Amino acid sequence: SEKMPLTSSRFKRCLTTIDLISLGVGSCVGTGMYVVAGLVANDMAGPGVLFSFLIAALASLFSGVCYAEFGVRVPKTTGSAYMYSYVTVGEFFAFVIGWNLILEYIIGTAAGASALSSCFDSLTRHSISDFMVKVGGVDHRGNAFPDLLAFVIVIAMTLMLAAGVRKSVFFNNVLNVVNAIVWVFVIAAGLFYVNTDTWTENGGFLPYGTAGIFNGAATCFYAFIGFDIIATTGEESQNPGRSIPIAIVCTLVICLVAYESISIVLTMSVPYFDIDPESAVTDLFAFHGSETGKYIVAVGAIAALTASLLGSQFPMSRVIYAMANDGLLFKYFASINTYTNTPVVATMVSGFTAALLALLIGLQDLVEMMSIGTLLAYTLVTISVLVLRYQPDKHQQLDEISPIREEDELELDGGGDGGESKLGTSNIYSMADDEHLISEKPIRTSFLSRLG
Repeated sequence: SEKMPLTSSRFKRCLTTIDLISLGVGSCVGTGMYVVAGLVANDMAGPGVLFSFLIAALASLFSGVCYAEFGVRVPKTTGSAYMYSYVTVGEFFAFVIGWNLILEYIIGTAAGASALSSCFDSLTRHSISDFMVKVGGVDHRGNAFPDLLAFVIVIAMTLMLAAGVRKSVFFNNVLNVVNAIVWVFVIAAGLFYVNTDTWTENGGFLPYGTAGIFNGAATCFYAFIGFDIIATTGEESQNPGRSIPIAIVCTLVICLVAYESISIVLTMSVPYFDIDPESAVTDLFAFHGSETGKYIVAVGAIAALTASLLGSQFPMSRVIYAMANDGLLFKYFASINTYTNTPVVATMVSGFTAALLALLIGLQDLVEMMSIGTLLAYTLVTISVLVLRYQPDKHQQLDEISPIREEDELELDGGGDGGESKLGTSNIYSMADDEHLISEKPIRTSFLSRLG
Protein backbone atom coordinates (compact mmCIF):
# COMPACT_ATOMS: atom_id res chain seq x y z
CA SER A 1 0.00 0.00 0.00
CA GLU A 2 1.10 3.54 -0.69
CA LYS A 3 1.31 5.99 2.16
CA MET A 4 -0.43 9.33 1.97
CA PRO A 5 2.07 12.21 2.17
CA LEU A 6 2.40 14.15 5.38
CA THR A 7 1.46 17.31 3.51
CA SER A 8 -2.11 15.99 3.15
CA SER A 9 -2.92 17.29 6.64
CA ARG A 10 -5.46 20.11 6.86
CA PHE A 11 -3.49 21.45 9.82
CA LYS A 12 -0.26 23.39 9.40
CA ARG A 13 2.75 21.13 10.00
CA CYS A 14 5.00 23.50 11.92
CA LEU A 15 5.86 21.81 15.23
CA THR A 16 9.37 20.51 15.84
CA THR A 17 10.45 17.94 18.43
CA ILE A 18 11.51 20.78 20.75
CA ASP A 19 8.06 22.35 20.43
CA LEU A 20 6.40 19.06 21.41
CA ILE A 21 8.71 18.67 24.42
CA SER A 22 7.89 22.23 25.45
CA LEU A 23 4.15 21.52 25.19
CA GLY A 24 4.48 18.36 27.28
CA VAL A 25 6.68 19.92 29.96
CA GLY A 26 4.50 23.01 30.18
CA SER A 27 1.40 20.88 30.57
CA CYS A 28 2.87 18.82 33.43
CA VAL A 29 5.48 20.68 35.39
CA GLY A 30 3.49 23.51 36.97
CA THR A 31 1.32 21.29 39.10
CA GLY A 32 4.18 19.08 40.25
CA MET A 33 6.60 21.85 41.20
CA TYR A 34 4.28 24.31 42.88
CA VAL A 35 1.50 22.11 44.29
CA VAL A 36 2.16 18.35 44.50
CA ALA A 37 5.71 18.41 45.91
CA GLY A 38 4.74 20.38 49.01
CA LEU A 39 1.43 18.61 49.49
CA VAL A 40 2.97 15.12 49.49
CA ALA A 41 5.96 16.15 51.61
CA ASN A 42 3.76 17.70 54.28
CA ASP A 43 0.85 15.27 54.47
CA MET A 44 2.04 11.90 53.17
CA ALA A 45 5.75 11.11 52.82
CA GLY A 46 7.99 13.78 54.34
CA PRO A 47 11.43 13.76 52.65
CA GLY A 48 10.41 10.37 51.24
CA VAL A 49 8.58 12.37 48.56
CA LEU A 50 11.73 11.73 46.50
CA PHE A 51 10.86 8.03 46.32
CA SER A 52 7.19 8.86 45.71
CA PHE A 53 8.10 10.82 42.59
CA LEU A 54 10.37 8.01 41.38
CA ILE A 55 7.59 5.43 41.69
CA ALA A 56 5.09 7.75 40.01
CA ALA A 57 7.57 8.45 37.21
CA LEU A 58 8.01 4.71 36.60
CA ALA A 59 4.25 4.21 36.34
CA SER A 60 3.96 7.24 34.05
CA LEU A 61 6.79 5.92 31.90
CA PHE A 62 4.88 2.67 31.32
CA SER A 63 1.89 4.69 30.12
CA GLY A 64 4.17 6.96 28.17
CA VAL A 65 5.82 4.18 26.18
CA CYS A 66 2.35 2.89 25.23
CA TYR A 67 1.55 6.33 23.83
CA ALA A 68 4.99 6.41 22.20
CA GLU A 69 4.40 3.05 20.48
CA PHE A 70 1.16 4.31 19.02
CA GLY A 71 2.93 7.53 18.08
CA VAL A 72 5.21 5.44 15.86
CA ARG A 73 2.51 3.11 14.50
CA VAL A 74 -0.20 5.76 13.96
CA PRO A 75 1.76 8.99 13.63
CA LYS A 76 -0.36 10.97 11.16
CA THR A 77 -3.52 11.35 13.23
CA THR A 78 -4.89 13.67 15.87
CA GLY A 79 -7.05 12.67 18.82
CA SER A 80 -4.62 10.90 21.18
CA ALA A 81 -6.21 8.05 23.18
CA TYR A 82 -9.45 8.41 21.21
CA MET A 83 -7.69 7.66 17.95
CA TYR A 84 -5.58 4.87 19.39
CA SER A 85 -8.64 3.08 20.77
CA TYR A 86 -10.47 3.61 17.48
CA VAL A 87 -7.83 1.76 15.46
CA THR A 88 -7.71 -1.22 17.81
CA VAL A 89 -10.81 -1.85 19.93
CA GLY A 90 -13.52 -0.15 17.94
CA GLU A 91 -15.75 2.83 17.43
CA PHE A 92 -17.94 2.34 20.51
CA PHE A 93 -15.01 2.32 22.95
CA ALA A 94 -13.44 5.21 21.06
CA PHE A 95 -16.68 7.18 21.41
CA VAL A 96 -16.73 6.59 25.18
CA ILE A 97 -13.07 7.43 25.69
CA GLY A 98 -13.36 10.46 23.41
CA TRP A 99 -16.09 11.95 25.58
CA ASN A 100 -14.07 11.11 28.69
CA LEU A 101 -11.13 13.01 27.25
CA ILE A 102 -13.28 15.99 26.32
CA LEU A 103 -14.75 16.18 29.82
CA GLU A 104 -11.31 15.73 31.39
CA TYR A 105 -9.81 18.54 29.33
CA ILE A 106 -12.76 20.87 29.92
CA ILE A 107 -12.65 20.27 33.67
CA GLY A 108 -8.85 20.51 33.68
CA THR A 109 -9.02 23.84 31.85
CA ALA A 110 -11.56 25.20 34.32
CA ALA A 111 -9.49 23.94 37.27
CA GLY A 112 -6.32 25.51 35.85
CA ALA A 113 -8.06 28.84 35.39
CA SER A 114 -9.42 28.69 38.94
CA ALA A 115 -5.94 27.92 40.31
CA LEU A 116 -4.47 30.81 38.32
CA SER A 117 -7.23 33.07 39.58
CA SER A 118 -6.41 32.05 43.16
CA CYS A 119 -2.73 32.80 42.53
CA PHE A 120 -3.51 36.32 41.33
CA ASP A 121 -5.88 36.74 44.29
CA SER A 122 -3.11 35.79 46.72
CA LEU A 123 -0.72 38.30 45.16
CA THR A 124 -3.32 41.05 45.62
CA ARG A 125 -3.86 39.94 49.23
CA HIS A 126 -7.34 38.60 48.43
CA SER A 127 -8.70 41.94 47.21
CA ILE A 128 -10.17 40.21 44.13
CA SER A 129 -12.09 37.59 46.12
CA ASP A 130 -13.22 40.22 48.64
CA PHE A 131 -14.67 42.27 45.80
CA MET A 132 -16.44 39.24 44.31
CA VAL A 133 -17.94 38.34 47.69
CA LYS A 134 -19.45 41.82 47.87
CA VAL A 135 -20.74 41.66 44.28
CA GLY A 136 -21.82 38.03 44.08
CA GLY A 137 -21.51 36.10 47.33
CA VAL A 138 -20.00 32.78 48.39
CA ASP A 139 -20.48 29.16 47.30
CA HIS A 140 -21.20 26.13 49.50
CA ARG A 141 -17.52 25.97 50.52
CA GLY A 142 -17.36 29.62 51.50
CA ASN A 143 -15.34 30.69 48.45
CA ALA A 144 -16.04 33.77 46.35
CA PHE A 145 -18.71 33.22 43.71
CA PRO A 146 -18.77 33.63 40.74
CA ASP A 147 -15.10 33.58 39.66
CA LEU A 148 -15.10 36.23 36.93
CA LEU A 149 -11.31 36.32 36.71
CA ALA A 150 -11.14 32.59 35.88
CA PHE A 151 -13.80 33.15 33.20
CA VAL A 152 -11.77 35.93 31.59
CA ILE A 153 -8.57 33.86 31.74
CA VAL A 154 -10.16 30.95 29.83
CA ILE A 155 -11.68 33.25 27.20
CA ALA A 156 -8.31 34.96 26.65
CA MET A 157 -6.56 31.60 26.30
CA THR A 158 -9.25 30.40 23.88
CA LEU A 159 -8.73 33.41 21.61
CA MET A 160 -4.98 32.79 21.61
CA LEU A 161 -5.43 29.13 20.65
CA ALA A 162 -7.84 30.08 17.88
CA ALA A 163 -5.26 32.51 16.47
CA GLY A 164 -2.96 29.69 15.38
CA VAL A 165 -0.83 26.86 16.71
CA ARG A 166 2.45 28.65 15.97
CA LYS A 167 1.45 31.61 18.17
CA SER A 168 0.20 29.32 20.92
CA VAL A 169 3.41 27.28 20.97
CA PHE A 170 5.56 30.43 20.97
CA PHE A 171 3.63 31.71 23.98
CA ASN A 172 4.04 28.34 25.68
CA ASN A 173 7.79 28.40 24.99
CA VAL A 174 8.09 31.85 26.57
CA LEU A 175 6.24 30.64 29.67
CA ASN A 176 8.53 27.62 29.93
CA VAL A 177 11.63 29.81 29.68
CA VAL A 178 10.32 31.97 32.53
CA ASN A 179 9.56 28.88 34.60
CA ALA A 180 13.00 27.41 33.87
CA ILE A 181 14.68 30.62 35.05
CA VAL A 182 12.65 30.57 38.27
CA TRP A 183 13.49 26.87 38.75
CA VAL A 184 17.21 27.66 38.50
CA PHE A 185 16.72 30.51 40.97
CA VAL A 186 14.91 28.26 43.45
CA ILE A 187 17.62 25.60 43.29
CA ALA A 188 20.51 28.09 43.52
CA ALA A 189 18.99 30.31 46.22
CA GLY A 190 17.56 27.35 48.12
CA LEU A 191 21.02 25.86 48.57
CA PHE A 192 21.80 28.68 51.02
CA TYR A 193 19.01 27.42 53.30
CA VAL A 194 19.82 23.70 53.10
CA ASN A 195 20.13 21.92 56.44
CA THR A 196 20.73 18.17 56.44
CA ASP A 197 19.24 17.87 59.94
CA THR A 198 15.76 18.07 58.40
CA TRP A 199 16.37 14.58 56.95
CA THR A 200 17.58 13.04 60.20
CA GLU A 201 15.49 14.67 62.93
CA ASN A 202 11.72 14.66 63.63
CA GLY A 203 11.12 11.13 62.39
CA GLY A 204 14.03 10.94 59.97
CA PHE A 205 13.82 10.54 56.22
CA LEU A 206 10.63 8.44 56.27
CA PRO A 207 8.44 9.89 59.04
CA TYR A 208 5.34 8.25 57.55
CA GLY A 209 7.08 4.94 56.76
CA THR A 210 7.03 3.06 53.48
CA ALA A 211 3.23 3.29 53.39
CA GLY A 212 3.63 7.06 53.14
CA ILE A 213 5.86 6.66 50.09
CA PHE A 214 3.24 4.68 48.19
CA ASN A 215 0.40 6.94 49.34
CA GLY A 216 2.43 9.88 48.09
CA ALA A 217 3.20 8.11 44.80
CA ALA A 218 -0.52 7.90 44.02
CA THR A 219 -0.75 11.68 44.33
CA CYS A 220 2.57 12.30 42.59
CA PHE A 221 1.31 10.38 39.56
CA TYR A 222 -0.99 13.27 38.74
CA ALA A 223 2.05 15.56 38.47
CA PHE A 224 2.97 13.64 35.30
CA ILE A 225 -0.48 13.82 33.73
CA GLY A 226 -0.43 15.99 30.64
CA PHE A 227 2.20 14.33 28.46
CA ASP A 228 -0.64 12.94 26.33
CA ILE A 229 -1.01 16.43 24.83
CA ILE A 230 1.92 15.41 22.61
CA ALA A 231 -0.12 12.57 21.11
CA THR A 232 -2.73 15.05 19.81
CA THR A 233 -0.22 16.83 17.54
CA GLY A 234 0.16 14.09 14.91
CA GLU A 235 -1.19 16.32 12.14
CA GLU A 236 0.75 19.41 13.21
CA SER A 237 4.17 17.87 13.79
CA GLN A 238 6.77 18.04 11.03
CA ASN A 239 7.91 14.46 11.66
CA PRO A 240 5.35 12.82 13.97
CA GLY A 241 6.67 9.27 13.74
CA ARG A 242 9.98 10.39 15.22
CA SER A 243 9.02 13.46 17.26
CA ILE A 244 6.09 12.10 19.28
CA PRO A 245 7.88 9.17 21.01
CA ILE A 246 11.03 11.24 21.66
CA ALA A 247 9.00 14.12 23.07
CA ILE A 248 6.96 11.89 25.40
CA VAL A 249 10.01 10.24 26.94
CA CYS A 250 11.94 13.51 27.20
CA THR A 251 8.97 15.22 28.84
CA LEU A 252 8.75 12.58 31.56
CA VAL A 253 12.50 12.68 32.23
CA ILE A 254 12.61 16.50 32.41
CA CYS A 255 9.61 16.58 34.75
CA LEU A 256 11.19 13.97 37.03
CA VAL A 257 14.44 15.95 37.27
CA ALA A 258 12.49 19.14 38.06
CA TYR A 259 10.35 17.47 40.73
CA GLU A 260 13.24 15.67 42.41
CA SER A 261 15.44 18.77 42.56
CA ILE A 262 12.64 20.93 43.96
CA SER A 263 11.75 18.24 46.51
CA ILE A 264 15.37 17.95 47.69
CA VAL A 265 15.76 21.70 48.22
CA LEU A 266 12.31 22.02 49.77
CA THR A 267 12.62 19.21 52.30
CA MET A 268 16.19 20.15 53.24
CA SER A 269 15.36 23.83 53.69
CA VAL A 270 12.10 23.53 55.64
CA PRO A 271 11.07 20.76 58.08
CA TYR A 272 8.40 18.69 56.38
CA PHE A 273 5.78 19.54 59.03
CA ASP A 274 6.31 23.29 58.42
CA ILE A 275 5.86 23.07 54.64
CA ASP A 276 2.78 24.93 53.42
CA PRO A 277 0.90 22.35 51.28
CA GLU A 278 -0.83 25.05 49.22
CA SER A 279 2.18 27.22 48.32
CA ALA A 280 5.23 25.23 49.34
CA VAL A 281 7.92 26.77 47.12
CA THR A 282 6.75 30.32 47.75
CA ASP A 283 6.60 29.64 51.46
CA LEU A 284 10.18 28.31 51.39
CA PHE A 285 11.47 31.86 50.96
CA ALA A 286 8.86 33.40 53.24
CA PHE A 287 9.90 30.89 55.93
CA HIS A 288 13.45 32.25 55.75
CA GLY A 289 12.34 35.89 55.54
CA SER A 290 13.08 36.53 51.85
CA GLU A 291 10.20 38.59 50.42
CA THR A 292 12.05 39.13 47.12
CA GLY A 293 12.44 35.41 46.60
CA LYS A 294 8.77 34.93 47.41
CA TYR A 295 7.65 37.24 44.60
CA ILE A 296 10.15 35.80 42.10
CA VAL A 297 8.71 32.34 42.76
CA ALA A 298 5.19 33.76 42.39
CA VAL A 299 6.07 34.90 38.86
CA GLY A 300 7.28 31.39 38.05
CA ALA A 301 4.12 29.88 39.52
CA ILE A 302 1.94 32.10 37.34
CA ALA A 303 3.95 31.19 34.24
CA ALA A 304 3.83 27.47 35.05
CA LEU A 305 0.10 27.44 35.82
CA THR A 306 -0.61 29.36 32.61
CA ALA A 307 1.38 26.79 30.63
CA SER A 308 -0.56 24.00 32.37
CA LEU A 309 -3.80 25.74 31.42
CA LEU A 310 -2.64 25.89 27.82
CA GLY A 311 -1.74 22.20 28.05
CA SER A 312 -5.29 21.34 29.13
CA GLN A 313 -6.99 23.45 26.52
CA PHE A 314 -4.79 22.74 23.48
CA PRO A 315 -5.68 19.02 23.02
CA MET A 316 -9.37 19.54 23.81
CA SER A 317 -10.24 20.99 20.40
CA ARG A 318 -8.09 18.37 18.64
CA VAL A 319 -10.04 15.49 20.17
CA ILE A 320 -13.34 17.19 19.25
CA TYR A 321 -12.05 17.71 15.71
CA ALA A 322 -11.03 14.05 15.40
CA MET A 323 -14.40 12.79 16.61
CA ALA A 324 -16.29 15.15 14.32
CA ASN A 325 -14.07 14.13 11.41
CA ASP A 326 -15.10 10.51 12.04
CA GLY A 327 -18.79 11.37 12.17
CA LEU A 328 -19.17 10.89 15.94
CA LEU A 329 -19.88 14.60 16.57
CA PHE A 330 -21.48 17.31 14.45
CA LYS A 331 -19.57 17.83 11.21
CA TYR A 332 -19.02 21.57 11.67
CA PHE A 333 -16.72 20.83 14.62
CA ALA A 334 -14.27 19.40 12.06
CA SER A 335 -14.01 22.67 10.12
CA ILE A 336 -10.51 24.14 9.84
CA ASN A 337 -10.03 27.88 9.47
CA THR A 338 -8.09 28.50 6.26
CA TYR A 339 -6.20 31.47 7.73
CA THR A 340 -5.12 30.09 11.12
CA ASN A 341 -5.17 26.36 10.20
CA THR A 342 -6.88 25.57 13.52
CA PRO A 343 -10.26 24.00 14.39
CA VAL A 344 -11.77 27.35 15.35
CA VAL A 345 -15.34 26.15 15.99
CA ALA A 346 -14.19 23.31 18.25
CA THR A 347 -11.78 25.66 20.04
CA MET A 348 -14.35 28.38 20.69
CA VAL A 349 -17.20 26.10 21.78
CA SER A 350 -15.04 24.00 24.12
CA GLY A 351 -13.31 27.10 25.49
CA PHE A 352 -16.58 28.85 26.27
CA THR A 353 -17.89 25.71 28.00
CA ALA A 354 -14.77 25.51 30.15
CA ALA A 355 -15.07 29.22 30.93
CA LEU A 356 -18.61 28.70 32.23
CA LEU A 357 -17.42 25.86 34.49
CA ALA A 358 -14.59 28.04 35.81
CA LEU A 359 -17.10 30.81 36.46
CA LEU A 360 -19.61 28.72 38.37
CA ILE A 361 -17.71 25.82 40.04
CA GLY A 362 -14.98 26.10 42.67
CA LEU A 363 -11.44 24.76 42.33
CA GLN A 364 -11.76 21.92 44.85
CA ASP A 365 -14.94 20.59 43.23
CA LEU A 366 -13.29 20.70 39.81
CA VAL A 367 -10.20 18.82 40.97
CA GLU A 368 -12.35 16.07 42.47
CA MET A 369 -14.01 15.57 39.07
CA MET A 370 -10.79 15.13 37.07
CA SER A 371 -9.57 11.62 37.90
CA ILE A 372 -11.87 9.22 36.06
CA GLY A 373 -11.22 10.51 32.54
CA THR A 374 -7.45 10.18 32.86
CA LEU A 375 -7.72 6.71 34.40
CA LEU A 376 -9.94 5.41 31.59
CA ALA A 377 -7.79 6.98 28.86
CA TYR A 378 -4.51 5.52 30.11
CA THR A 379 -6.08 2.12 30.78
CA LEU A 380 -7.64 1.85 27.33
CA VAL A 381 -4.44 2.92 25.55
CA THR A 382 -2.55 0.20 27.44
CA ILE A 383 -5.20 -2.40 26.54
CA SER A 384 -5.08 -1.22 22.93
CA VAL A 385 -1.34 -1.89 22.80
CA LEU A 386 -1.95 -5.46 23.97
CA VAL A 387 -4.69 -5.91 21.37
CA LEU A 388 -2.40 -4.53 18.70
CA ARG A 389 0.47 -6.82 19.70
CA TYR A 390 -1.67 -9.95 19.35
CA GLN A 391 -3.50 -9.18 16.11
CA PRO A 392 -3.70 -12.23 13.81
CA ASP A 393 -1.75 -10.43 11.11
CA LYS A 394 1.72 -9.86 12.53
CA HIS A 395 2.81 -7.83 9.51
CA GLN A 396 0.16 -5.14 9.79
CA GLN A 397 1.62 -1.66 9.44
CA LEU A 398 -0.60 0.79 11.25
CA ASP A 399 1.76 3.64 10.54
CA GLU A 400 0.32 3.72 7.02
CA ILE A 401 -3.00 4.90 8.39
CA SER A 402 -3.69 8.51 7.48
CA PRO A 403 -6.36 10.99 8.48
CA ILE A 404 -9.34 11.12 6.15
CA ARG A 405 -9.47 13.94 3.65
CA GLU A 406 -12.70 14.87 1.89
CA GLU A 407 -10.92 15.14 -1.44
CA ASP A 408 -9.81 11.52 -1.08
CA GLU A 409 -13.29 10.09 -0.45
CA LEU A 410 -14.71 7.74 -3.08
CA GLU A 411 -18.28 6.69 -3.56
CA LEU A 412 -18.90 3.08 -2.58
CA ASP A 413 -21.09 2.54 -5.61
CA GLY A 414 -18.66 2.64 -8.51
CA GLY A 415 -16.05 5.03 -7.10
CA GLY A 416 -12.35 4.76 -7.93
CA ASP A 417 -10.55 3.39 -10.97
CA GLY A 418 -12.42 0.94 -13.09
CA GLY A 419 -15.61 1.40 -11.08
CA GLU A 420 -14.20 -0.42 -8.09
CA SER A 421 -14.70 1.00 -4.61
CA LYS A 422 -11.95 1.23 -2.03
CA LEU A 423 -13.20 0.45 1.44
CA GLY A 424 -11.65 1.67 4.67
CA THR A 425 -11.92 4.42 7.23
CA SER A 426 -9.93 7.42 8.23
CA ASN A 427 -8.62 5.64 11.28
CA ILE A 428 -8.64 1.84 10.85
CA TYR A 429 -7.72 -0.95 8.53
CA SER A 430 -10.12 -2.75 6.19
CA MET A 431 -10.60 -6.52 6.27
CA ALA A 432 -10.35 -8.87 3.30
CA ASP A 433 -9.81 -12.64 3.10
CA ASP A 434 -9.44 -12.77 6.89
CA GLU A 435 -6.36 -10.53 6.73
CA HIS A 436 -5.93 -6.91 7.89
CA LEU A 437 -5.07 -4.65 4.98
CA ILE A 438 -4.50 -0.93 4.59
CA SER A 439 -6.28 0.85 1.76
CA GLU A 440 -4.31 3.28 -0.38
CA LYS A 441 -6.85 6.08 0.00
CA PRO A 442 -9.19 5.15 2.85
CA ILE A 443 -12.62 6.63 3.32
CA ARG A 444 -14.93 6.78 6.28
CA THR A 445 -17.30 3.88 6.82
CA SER A 446 -18.84 2.64 10.02
CA PHE A 447 -16.35 0.77 12.17
CA LEU A 448 -19.03 -1.61 13.41
CA SER A 449 -19.83 -2.61 9.83
CA ARG A 450 -16.18 -3.60 9.36
CA LEU A 451 -16.16 -6.02 12.29
CA GLY A 452 -18.50 -8.54 10.74
